[in-house]
Amino acid sequence: MLIVPAKSWFQQRAFLDFPQKLYKNDPYWVPQLRIEQNGLVGFKTFFGHKDPFYEHNECQAFLAMDGKNVLGRICAILNRGHLERYHDGVGFFGFFDCVQDVSVAGELFAVAANWLHERNCTVIRGPVNPSLNHTLGLLIDGFQSSPMFMMTYNPSYYEKLHEDNGFRKSQDLYAYWGEVEMLPKVNAKLQPICDQIRERTGAISRSVNTKRFQEDVEMFLNIYNRALTNTWGFVPMSKNEIKEMAFFLKYLIVPELTTAIELDGKMVGASFALPDYNPRIKAIGGKITLPRLFKLLRHKEEIKSIRILSTNVLPEYQMQGLGMLLMNALVPKVLQSGIRDAEFSWVLESNSFSRGALEKGGAIRTKTYRVYDKIIVDSSLTVSVDGEKTQADCNRYGKNPHAT
Repeated sequence: MLIVPAKSWFQQRAFLDFPQKLYKNDPYWVPQLRIEQNGLVGFKTFFGHKDPFYEHNECQAFLAMDGKNVLGRICAILNRGHLERYHDGVGFFGFFDCVQDVSVAGELFAVAANWLHERNCTVIRGPVNPSLNHTLGLLIDGFQSSPMFMMTYNPSYYEKLHEDNGFRKSQDLYAYWGEVEMLPKVNAKLQPICDQIRERTGAISRSVNTKRFQEDVEMFLNIYNRALTNTWGFVPMSKNEIKEMAFFLKYLIVPELTTAIELDGKMVGASFALPDYNPRIKAIGGKITLPRLFKLLRHKEEIKSIRILSTNVLPEYQMQGLGMLLMNALVPKVLQSGIRDAEFSWVLESNSFSRGALEKGGAIRTKTYRVYDKIIVDSSLTVSVDGEKTQADCNRYGKNPHAT
């Protein structure tokens, strides 16, 4: 077996194609949109475009090869924004997929750790694809259903691949599910409190303004950026990342499933839900052509499952109860749209306030995702002059120096 960097067009195509082969018999797997993953992995698209995340950050994709057969893949990710913010020596891995073989996984983890070590990282964390502002976490509980849109999925044996190779839990993230029938009863209890908050603050709620859609979506993301400042591991998106994400979200968002809170004409809080596009993405195989794009996006209102993606209030307004107003204003819209059920995801294990509110409202925790850490053991010897791993370097991971 060889571990090779995915540099050529053929290697990059093999990297993107591998999940399709690995999961072909899994009824719950949903492919990621190919055009989206191409940019997030750091590959240049047909138009020479890379995701704005890589304007400041760096990654390297690797393949585990047995002859012409791909056995696994991984990306090592240097998130400079994280290092500048936290100074904790953490590097990341993501886009991990592998056959059910602990040793193959170990080789992939080792080469990613070595790549990060050469860039002065002391801890490897993941999976993140490629950051906390995108998809992340290893599914460890809740394999009986497909993931919601923009949530991860993997086989149950991945947990063993990670833990048998020395990874330990860093943080869990949860997905909660609720039926729409729960909402009127919950909303009725909150209504008197929400009325008092509106009277006290003068807050006004509204939906996205379709006449200035791009601007409103960018404002939503700016609030998200500022509101999560104290969230575990969070790194704010750059201006270009916000513009890029807003560009795509404006085609995915249903205006009726958004709510903004304004004080004195200023947007200070925002909440939005996205229809669960995953059944449609699965039907088109994750590959976009113009006819398939039309099929994916048309009649969005016919999708009756949603994911509550974000409910955020600017830090200086967070103690005024405006979060309750956001949800209170969203409930009638959900009921009118005929939505059947919703997933609230993701919610950090350490976010006891949000978890408590959801559980008191009757939401059920259905999935658990885990982010892992592993210390990268230091070594003064790395690569020999002929490019092969030295024995001293590979002893850090207990690997054969000629395996990669």
